[in-house]
Amino acid sequence: MSKIYWMGSIKVLEVIRQGQIGGGESHLIDLISGFGPDVSPVVLAFTPGHMIDYLREAGVKCYVMETKYPFDIRALKGIKEILLKEKIEIIHSHGSRAASNMLLIARLMKIPMVYTVHGWSFHQDQSVLSKTLRILVEKLICLLSRKVICVSESNRITGVKAFGLNNATVIENGISFGKFNPYSSYSNIREEFGILPDDFVVGFIGRITIQKDPVTIIKAVELAHAADQRIKALIIGDGDLKEQVMQYIDKQILAEVIYTDGFRKDIPDLLSSMDVFCQPSLWEGLSISLLEAMAMKKALVVTPTDGTSEIISDGVNGSIAAFGDVSGISERILEYCRDREKATRHGENAFQLVKSRFDSSKVSEGVTGIYRAIISAS
Repeated sequence: MSKIYWMGSIKVLEVIRQGQIGGGESHLIDLISGFGPDVSPVVLAFTPGHMIDYLREAGVKCYVMETKYPFDIRALKGIKEILLKEKIEIIHSHGSRAASNMLLIARLMKIPMVYTVHGWSFHQDQSVLSKTLRILVEKLICLLSRKVICVSESNRITGVKAFGLNNATVIENGISFGKFNPYSSYSNIREEFGILPDDFVVGFIGRITIQKDPVTIIKAVELAHAADQRIKALIIGDGDLKEQVMQYIDKQILAEVIYTDGFRKDIPDLLSSMDVFCQPSLWEGLSISLLEAMAMKKALVVTPTDGTSEIISDGVNGSIAAFGDVSGISERILEYCRDREKATRHGENAFQLVKSRFDSSKVSEGVTGIYRAIISAS
């Protein structure tokens, strides 16, 4: 990403919970990269990280206000100072945690807020009480936002069913096809990790958190490897469950079956080295990592989350298993390993879909249109 300089008239504060690079953060980088001269973005994150470093190197003004809480009243003074200093006209919150910290100050200062839902904070693995409370919080955020953006139609429908969401627009996630190009040359990642040419590599790239259910991947690969020793895994990322994942790998003596690494920037190289991309998430809006894998012509083993079930057709451009279904995911991995032509065919179908529909430049155009409409109505 080369340096970008803005002289736009619409001053927008793009707010996100963390400064590390994940799906939502990759979305924000691509969104900002695609803005034209009439949008002048400033970024606020509540943790430092590689995304902030990356954006600063590109000439984007970034602030970091560290807090672990979804609503931290101690942060309000600092947020107000940023809003005044930067003469912010629109607040754009990405995710419920960012929105929770911005909602009150946006109302007090009468600054319109846009809320992008990258996946609802309520989902099926929560207790009834926890899920109910989260639905109420999401409802409040949406009611008090000037506009809600859902990243998939399924994402929007879930909001309608849960609490009557009625002010949402669907702008699907997109990716940069200049970066994710299956016809480019890439580094030999297999050689780096000691993976043999004939090994069948199941890959995962993302945050190692409960949302992504990484333990299910590990167990599924362990089971598949017992049936076919060519099956290996490459797990890339950091997060709250990383230690648990590493402990399981050590306990089961899987270090020569499941290769791991932390945050890396060479995502296209990593994807190029994989035969199948596995994402058994418990919830998603529309996964950026999934779109990136599709752009690199990878066969997919996934769960039926919002967004994912909208674009992956079982047996056509991927394979869908039930949430937490270790044996089901293992069986689908084995099917692809034993039928490489099927994996190639599904990967090609995935590529054709993402190429025709999910260009990140369209996301920037759609979001800019929302900003213009808000300013015009003010």
